[in-house]
Amino acid sequence: MAPPRGKDGFGIHRRSLLAGGAALGVLGMAGCTRVSSADAKDGGNLLERLRSQGTVRLGIAGEIPFGYIDENGEFTGEAPEIARVIFKRLGVESVQPVPTEFGSLIPGLRSQQFDVVSAGMYINPERCRQVIFSDPDYKMLDAFIVAKGNPKGLRTYKDIVRTGAKMASGTAYAQIDYAVNAGVKRDEIAVLPDQLAGLLAVEQGRVDVFAGTRVTVHNVIKQTGSRKTEPTEPFQAMVDGKPDIGAGGFAFRPEETALRDAFNVELRKLKKSGELLRIVRPFGFAETEMTDLTAEELCRS
Repeated sequence: MAPPRGKDGFGIHRRSLLAGGAALGVLGMAGCTRVSSADAKDGGNLLERLRSQGTVRLGIAGEIPFGYIDENGEFTGEAPEIARVIFKRLGVESVQPVPTEFGSLIPGLRSQQFDVVSAGMYINPERCRQVIFSDPDYKMLDAFIVAKGNPKGLRTYKDIVRTGAKMASGTAYAQIDYAVNAGVKRDEIAVLPDQLAGLLAVEQGRVDVFAGTRVTVHNVIKQTGSRKTEPTEPFQAMVDGKPDIGAGGFAFRPEETALRDAFNVELRKLKKSGELLRIVRPFGFAETEMTDLTAEELCRS
């Protein structure tokens, strides 16, 4: 999906990512106090505790470009790089990754295995009932990985239905629900570990199309140098005939309003100055992905 910091090559294999994630997961959970911080009138005292200990634990899902461990064992990605800048400005000097499966991010956050979800998580009403979000740091269109020449003419989810194409997407990807809403049968969608597995499935002819975000799709093709596949043009996913905005942000426990609000203040400064785009551009993000949407808007949409 996106290169490690300062590199143009793909430079990562899923096996090494998972191995590094498992090791760092053990470290990330070591010394976890799991003490509730909902004892302050302004919504929790976690920010003060993080300043005191000098480290914030970030839940990541090992997904390029949002948050991952690169081939050198370094923690990077769009969301962790934003977190590094913001938390330093909040007086927290270091960030510590706690890798987990994407579906375990919210349960892990709520059980205090880590302090913040830093994984580019889409903000939607269902998730907003479980956690609170920062304002989004990006918004994203969808795109497909298809065979070279796009022989089936697949450009939207409706095209998958029309042609009966075999579809795949990633674990817990929003694109699965978009496809189902368009009429694709859920039990006929192949759910693969990540975008690299999706690209290989298309190359090998096991599926006709892999659905992901624009950045996911374009970066994995570019970085692997695939000659058998191509990305489609980005398109807006629709739900019940209306555009469904895919926009991601950082998730916090519901009681941590003080930390979320302080984080938002710094995030807005990054947006206004243009620094946010400079931080995320190395991971394949473009000006078209910048947004002034708020979490409040996305939570009620």
